[in-house]
Amino acid sequence: ADAVLLARGAREHWQVENAVHWTLDVTFHDDLCRLRTGHGPQNMAVIRHAALNLLMQAKGKTSLKAARKKAAWSPTFLMTVLTASS
Repeated sequence: ADAVLLARGAREHWQVENAVHWTLDVTFHDDLCRLRTGHGPQNMAVIRHAALNLLMQAKGKTSLKAARKKAAWSPTFLMTVLTASS
C-alpha cells in the first residue's frame, strides 16, 4: 500500500508540475527565455509565477494568453489584474 501511495503522490506532483510548465511556456514563452546565468533565471521565474497567478485570478472567460495581451494594451484591465483578490 505504501508503494501505491508513493506512486500516486509522484504522479499527482508531476501532473501539476507539467500543467504549470505548459501554461508558462504557452503564456510567457518560458522555454525561449535566454536568461541562463546568475540570479536572472530565478528572479524571472518568481515574476512569471506571480504574473501567472494574478492573470488566473482576473482573466474571466478569456485565455491566459489573451488576458496577458489585454493587460499589456489596456491600463484599465492591467489595474484590474493587479488589484484582483481571490
